[in-house]
Amino acid sequence: MLGFVRQRDEGSLVTLGASESGPAFLTLDEQRDALPRPVQAPGLFHTAFLYPSRRELARVLRRVVQHGILFQGFADHLVSEALYLADPEGNGVELCADRPREKWTWIGSSVQMATDPLDLESLMAELDKADAHWEGTPPDVRAGHIHLQVSDLAKTEELWSKRAGFEVVTRDYPGALFVSAGGYHHHLGLNVWKSRGKSIPQGILTGLSVF
Repeated sequence: MLGFVRQRDEGSLVTLGASESGPAFLTLDEQRDALPRPVQAPGLFHTAFLYPSRRELARVLRRVVQHGILFQGFADHLVSEALYLADPEGNGVELCADRPREKWTWIGSSVQMATDPLDLESLMAELDKADAHWEGTPPDVRAGHIHLQVSDLAKTEELWSKRAGFEVVTRDYPGALFVSAGGYHHHLGLNVWKSRGKSIPQGILTGLSVF
């Protein structure tokens, strides 16, 4: 539906990317005996796929709407515009496009982000009759960021910021932390909104294995 390209098919593994020769950004691993991950367990909150322009985001928005896929939400994050949905097993998917960096606002080392309503009419106005034909995913779509739900925000910050060296770029969302490298708005989102104090159940579960 989103036009991702199958690059490799090896047994239970299928690897996807935006083109046949471009970088892979998603591997699906079928485990038929896997149990559904509880919604409150630590793990994946969503994977964000970054589109190269606002126009391409509008194109995929129209594609999804025309095929009756339900969205979970829409947001204007000031630094980006985002569409939210889920895959067939409930894994969160964000489709987004960044605003130009010169339009991001920084106060000291903190980037200003929000969750404001998305102007869908303005987004769709990016399209015209020349955009009527679906041509698949642009070859420069990539994984923009990963958002995890975690059990302990302080321990998570200790790992990603103090040990791995990522910079904390905003604490403006209660119960969440956003970190990045190289002055980006965020490469990792981390929250305890559903998962505070929770542990990962034993056994083979659906959801995120590695990133």
